[in-house]
Amino acid sequence: MEKDIQLTKEDFTSDQETRWCPGCGDYSILAQMKKVLPTLGIPKENFVFVSGIGCSSRFPYYLDTYGIHGIHGRAPVIASGVKLARPDLKVFVITGDGDGLSIGGNHLIHLFRRNIDITIILFNNQIYGLTKGQYSPTSEKGKVTKSSPFGSLENPFNPVQMALASGATFVARSIDRDPKHLAETLARAAKHKGTAFVEVYQNCNIFNDGAFISLTDPKEKKKHLLKMEHDKPFVFGEKDEHLLAWTGKKFAVASSDMKENGREILKHNENGSGPAVEFMLASLSHGPELPTPIGIFRSIEMETYDEMLTQQVEHAKEKKGEGDLKKLFTGGYTWTNN
Repeated sequence: MEKDIQLTKEDFTSDQETRWCPGCGDYSILAQMKKVLPTLGIPKENFVFVSGIGCSSRFPYYLDTYGIHGIHGRAPVIASGVKLARPDLKVFVITGDGDGLSIGGNHLIHLFRRNIDITIILFNNQIYGLTKGQYSPTSEKGKVTKSSPFGSLENPFNPVQMALASGATFVARSIDRDPKHLAETLARAAKHKGTAFVEVYQNCNIFNDGAFISLTDPKEKKKHLLKMEHDKPFVFGEKDEHLLAWTGKKFAVASSDMKENGREILKHNENGSGPAVEFMLASLSHGPELPTPIGIFRSIEMETYDEMLTQQVEHAKEKKGEGDLKKLFTGGYTWTNN
């Protein structure tokens, strides 16, 4: 980290015309990313953004950094290769609910479990936008679209639960229409050492407008949105009059005066509240009675795959030398066709 680097968001603005539909939530995510990048103290030439296919995957064109526009679902694989070959680089994966959770789901799971030092931002609009409105892996059951005219029969993926179950060391959620919260979350994720995952609720105003309206409408959002803060109770409501309490079997709403009998008042612990609590919190997504949490579900430190691989390679060199590629190709284990 070079502390004397002085960059601004303009330094990260490319010469490409930003081409998303007017009103798309992607603009907000791009704007906040441009604000965050200069604060990281990393030389501009050390950033790499890797994407797959989808509306979100245009992201690398709009940042004046190195970038790779990959193929459908393969961004985690490409990004892993970049990071392992050049551990000094700061690597981001930009993906969507279709790209990252359908054909790319398996790659994403293994990126989480390996804990490679990569930051993943998943734009979740609960629809396939680029291909014009088919239901996606996160669309709600019964969703009527061009590809499900009588309603989708599938249960939706919960991206946060998947990341938690797969062992990601940093898992968070934010929303496109809360720029301050989004910028803070992106910054925390970018500074995390290990695999960091951020799901961003992002409105597709063309094919799935209003998917998150209860969380963004000024008159309604305080009733339905829970902003988790470390070491603080789960408080929400118009005047923070409600809080999330634990009955011993499930979460329930209690009054914020904390006098509810038989209900345990929990404080959020992003550094290790345990899988059970993390999963229960993640399951509240879009619940009709309980609020939807945004913020950091988990932030823990573990040794990264890239660190361990570098150490392993150095150990092998010390033990066996630098190696000889020609000898490898012509060695005793070479297969020949007689």
